[in-house]
Amino acid sequence: MKHTTITGPAYEDATRTVAERVEDLLGRMTLEEKAGQMFHAVSLGGADVDHKTQRLVTDGLLSHFNVHQLPDARTAARWHNKIQELAAGTRLGIPITLSTDPRHAFAENQGASFAAGFFSAWPEPLGMAALRDPETVRRFADTARQEYLAVGLRAALHPTVDLATEPRWARQYSGFGQDPELTGKLAAAYLDGFQGHLVGSRSVACMTKHFPGGGPQKDGEDPHFPYGREQVYTGGRFEDHLLPFRDALAAGTSAIMPYYGMPVGLSRNGEAIEEVGFGFNRQIITGLLRNELGYDGVVCTDWGLLHDLNVFGMDLPARAWGVEHISVEDRVVKVIEAGCDQFGGESCPELVVELVKTGRISPKRIDESVRRLLRVKFELGLFENRHVDEDAAAALVGNPQFREEGLKAQSRSVVVLNTSDDVLPITSSTRVYLEGMSPAAIQSSVTIAKTPLEADLAIVRLDAPYEPRNDLFLEASFHAGSLEFDDTVTSRLQELSSHVPVVLVINLDRPAILTPLEPYCSAILATFGVSDEALTRVLTGTEVPEGRLPFELPRSTEAVLQTDSDVPGGTPDPLYAYGHGLRSLREPAV
Repeated sequence: MKHTTITGPAYEDATRTVAERVEDLLGRMTLEEKAGQMFHAVSLGGADVDHKTQRLVTDGLLSHFNVHQLPDARTAARWHNKIQELAAGTRLGIPITLSTDPRHAFAENQGASFAAGFFSAWPEPLGMAALRDPETVRRFADTARQEYLAVGLRAALHPTVDLATEPRWARQYSGFGQDPELTGKLAAAYLDGFQGHLVGSRSVACMTKHFPGGGPQKDGEDPHFPYGREQVYTGGRFEDHLLPFRDALAAGTSAIMPYYGMPVGLSRNGEAIEEVGFGFNRQIITGLLRNELGYDGVVCTDWGLLHDLNVFGMDLPARAWGVEHISVEDRVVKVIEAGCDQFGGESCPELVVELVKTGRISPKRIDESVRRLLRVKFELGLFENRHVDEDAAAALVGNPQFREEGLKAQSRSVVVLNTSDDVLPITSSTRVYLEGMSPAAIQSSVTIAKTPLEADLAIVRLDAPYEPRNDLFLEASFHAGSLEFDDTVTSRLQELSSHVPVVLVINLDRPAILTPLEPYCSAILATFGVSDEALTRVLTGTEVPEGRLPFELPRSTEAVLQTDSDVPGGTPDPLYAYGHGLRSLREPAV
């Protein structure tokens, strides 16, 4: 009797090369299935896969989702397994790639990052920059990688390597400060921790952003919003902002995300750069990134370039800066012609299908992008291991060792700006009056005073100032505008200091002008995502603060206005210079 060996399609054969599997799968795909790969949609997450996400998987044939709500590790793992089951039931069974914005620190902004919650909590990237230690960054990234893997998150929409050159810009907390070389070194360590030397089955694929550098925003406004669309290089420092991306490319970043910003008055190599958002900009994506820098990985746009939104009754225009006047279809064509592979935050593959059928986009060009996108899925081993273990996720994520390492990094990242009068460290006999800090975190280490008059010391925790805005969707989460504190804050510190020495602890998600506050403070500490528990360790001398400022602190608003937005540092006579940080709680500033 003759025996027939039955084999499955080549793309399901793990013994074949990634390139062979990609070509086999690509050759089996319909135009509709290819178009679905080119959209990276948002899914709400939660306990169950919502109806909209289900339709995008089964009808839209999407397989890349940026997930938001993850209540706990077990629920997150279960949700992941449910969406993978949906994908397994499609014609080709292409697995889902789940992505996320940063989740391991303290900033909560659904347009950019999520607070750690059940994950281990570490300092913001600015705090990592304050430590200037690539090994700490690598250890953080490896820990985050393990936690992501446990719940099925296989793509990180980070690191952010934008330079903090415009003091008023709202997104500085997610980057590594103002120095191009340090940012590049820390980005390489970050990528090594998440991806390894090569993207593989134990990697989380990273999307480095926001190419070619999102820091130099005109007047510090953010291009999520129409009034912040212009990106300026009046100091001629475009190459400084590009430098960290060169390091990220050398480290093998899996993907690149261009920013919303629209360059104004920019020229390179004698050629004027078109004044359109970078995601629409062929000179930047194809000319610079692909041709000049030799990058052949995935390019995914930032979220929402095509359609206007109305969420919870609030508007948010499409970030189609410079091409606001053209149709959605024309925007799709321009993004693809620019050299991008995927549309972030959008879910309209039918437009790509129609544009191919009408001859406006070639099938060959679609294949180029889908080939890159599929390659990452095979590199990650998603076809072989599409499910995760819910019990293992619950045991690993946020485990005591990871939490302790995160707490220690938080404490180490604190920057001592100034100290005098031997007010620190505090002891168990110190009577402490608190404002902005939870008594629960410190009460076992000191005596809590109910009023300043009963205290030996006042500890005041403040966030950096900003101008609240809430006219557009997401606007309230972006801390923009003035860097100056309200007069009531200065008056309160003055009043407290008339009764008791004041230790000011300021959380800097961007620089703040501390000049009016400084005379009333016996010590000033800067933090970049530090819990009360981690701060207590510093205040009591249990942990040594090692941080140095990742950006300078301007002396005044006038100084900020005198500085080019693209120049790292350089404000006249800063109150505290880049790199400032005392080595001891008892070391007075000179």
